[in-house]
Amino acid sequence: MTRGTCILIGAPVDSGKSMRGCLMGPDAYRVAGIAEALRDLGYEVVDEGNLAPAPASAPDNLPAHVISPAETIGWTETLAGAAEVAMKRGLPIFLGGDHSLSLGSVSGTARHAAELGRPLFVLWLDAHSDYHTPQSTASGNLHGTPLAYVTGREGFHGFPPVSAPVRHENICLLGLRSVDAGEREMIQGTAMQFHDMREIDETGIARPLQAFLDKVRAANGLLHVSLDVDFLDPGIAPAVGTTVPGGATMREGHLVMEMISDSGLLSALDLVELNPYLDDRGQTARVMVDLAASAMGRRVFDRPNRAFV
Repeated sequence: MTRGTCILIGAPVDSGKSMRGCLMGPDAYRVAGIAEALRDLGYEVVDEGNLAPAPASAPDNLPAHVISPAETIGWTETLAGAAEVAMKRGLPIFLGGDHSLSLGSVSGTARHAAELGRPLFVLWLDAHSDYHTPQSTASGNLHGTPLAYVTGREGFHGFPPVSAPVRHENICLLGLRSVDAGEREMIQGTAMQFHDMREIDETGIARPLQAFLDKVRAANGLLHVSLDVDFLDPGIAPAVGTTVPGGATMREGHLVMEMISDSGLLSALDLVELNPYLDDRGQTARVMVDLAASAMGRRVFDRPNRAFV
C-alpha cells in the first residue's frame, strides 16, 4: 500500500533572469534519483515530464528592462493550470527552473485551496524575499517577483489575473540574507513573517518554523513550500546563480524538512534555481533530492551516505 501519490512536474523555466542554465534543472533532479527516493519511501510517483510555456505576448505597459516577460507570462499560465489539476490527484513537486515558476505554481495551488474553502500558507525558503513587482525591480529579473504576484500586488500587466491571492499573514520567509532597501521597506509594511539568518543564528531555526506550522494547522490550511537552492550555504549547494554566503547548513536544511514532514501539512513543493551548469559533479542536485526526501518522510537512520564522485 502506497503512502500517497507524488506528481513530478518538470518546469524548465529559464526566463526569470539573465543567467541561463536552470532549464536543465528538472532532468538533473531525475538523474539524481528523485523518483527512486520517493518510491523507496512508499509513494506512487507519476512523472508528468517537462511542461512548456503557453503562447503569450507582453503588453507595452511593462517596463522595457524586464527580462523575457512574454515567456514568463506563458509559464505562469501553464504552471497555474498544472498545479490546480495536480493538487486534485496528489502532492505536486515542481522541478525547476528558476523561481519565477512559483508565480504559476503558488497561484495554482491557491486556486485549489480556495475551491476547498481552505486557506493557503506559503513557506518561502530563500536568501531573497522575491517581493518586487515588474515596476519596482531594478534588475528586471522576474524570479524576484513571485510573492508580490501571488499576494495580488499591482503592476503585473499581461499576467493571468490572481483570482485567489495569498494573504500576507499566511506567508513565512525563512533564511533571508539578501534584501535590498526598497524591498525591505515594502515587506515591513505587510503582515508577512520574515526571519533572517541573524535571527536564526541567535534563536535557532526550529522556533519560528514551528510557530508557523502551528498556525497552518490551527487554520486547517494547505502548505506550499518553495525551496530555493540559495536557502542553503553555497559551500554545500554551489549550483545557483544567486549565491549568498552564510546560508542554512545541511543539518538546518534537513531539520526544516523533517519538521515539515512531521507536521503532515505539506501540500505542494517547489525545488527551484538549480543551475546544473554551475554544479560540482551533481552535488547540489543530490542535496536537493535528499532534502525533498526528508520533507516526504525520510529520517536520519534512513539516509544513505553520499560520495560526490
